Amino acid sequence: MGLTREFWRDRRVLLTGHTGFKGAWAARWLRRLGAEVYGFALPPDTRPSLHALLQTPLAGEWLADLRDAGAVDHALTESKPDLVLHLAAQALVPASYRDPLGTWTSNVLGTLHLLEAMRRHPQPMTAVIVTTDKVYANNESGAAFPETAPLGGDDPYSASKAATEIAVHSWMKSFFAGRHKVGTARAGNVIGGGDWSANRLIPDIVRAAQRQGSVVLRRPDATRPWQHVLDPVHGYLLYAEALHAQQTDLPASLNFGPLEDQRITVGTIATDLTRAFGAPMWRHEAQDGIGEKGVLALDARLAAETLQWHPQFSTQAALDATVTWYRDWLAGGDAAALTDCQIADFEDGL
Repeated sequence: MGLTREFWRDRRVLLTGHTGFKGAWAARWLRRLGAEVYGFALPPDTRPSLHALLQTPLAGEWLADLRDAGAVDHALTESKPDLVLHLAAQALVPASYRDPLGTWTSNVLGTLHLLEAMRRHPQPMTAVIVTTDKVYANNESGAAFPETAPLGGDDPYSASKAATEIAVHSWMKSFFAGRHKVGTARAGNVIGGGDWSANRLIPDIVRAAQRQGSVVLRRPDATRPWQHVLDPVHGYLLYAEALHAQQTDLPASLNFGPLEDQRITVGTIATDLTRAFGAPMWRHEAQDGIGEKGVLALDARLAAETLQWHPQFSTQAALDATVTWYRDWLAGGDAAALTDCQIADFEDGL
């Protein structure tokens, strides 16, 4: 199902996390749809940065911290959004072990600052709060988690996002009924061109190819529901449209991930991509004290049923599109043109 261009034209959208990888893709697509995009995020923490490369025109921007309640309230008051897409987060599991308190305050308290600003805001608005596929209590059975599965999380990142889900549900039930329309979106293991985050598989491989050093894998046997960034962003935007239209049968939370079992091990992807980029073969090096789950899968059938959302990319197609983006950029291609081309191709396939 495609997005409604008439719906997004001139809509005021507050996008948190717009300086990050997924946020930069979302901002670019929203501008193509004609939305007025207001960004709130920390300054980019990678060099290069997709946000800096794209130079997407914004209606307003605040480079600030979600933990600053005053800054969040100011951004919401000034932007007067029709819709909020909340992507900002501390999103890395290893970083959550190094700074668990910072992870919790960014992800839980930061989201609460946004919800509180919305509570004080007189204008009705719609918000999609993005969490992660890691919000579920994962016993590593291999079963795909539906939205009704128990929430949980052993590592600080996963636990903080599960807590965020509970907090959002509480504000929805306690304060927002009849005024604001809010849903949470669960997706993860997103790939695509322009990601340079630390401790992520494909950026690590690209960096390894550039310096001709081997990439280190923590869990080469781990399987994940890999997906191209445009598939979940498409889901977030469809969900926002449906929530705004006050569809009464919409779930309060939706998973966005592969509809078919396409789980591939980290080691398999690393082997293919080190060859594709001409990097040395990867090596395994366990990291003590970092407890990542070996098996993770989402059941995304509810999004297919309620939104008619379907992934456009198979895992292999997502990998191919990602490799193409990086190869063309490394060869001197323009990041904005490469990104726009992939968004246009995606739209053509809807």
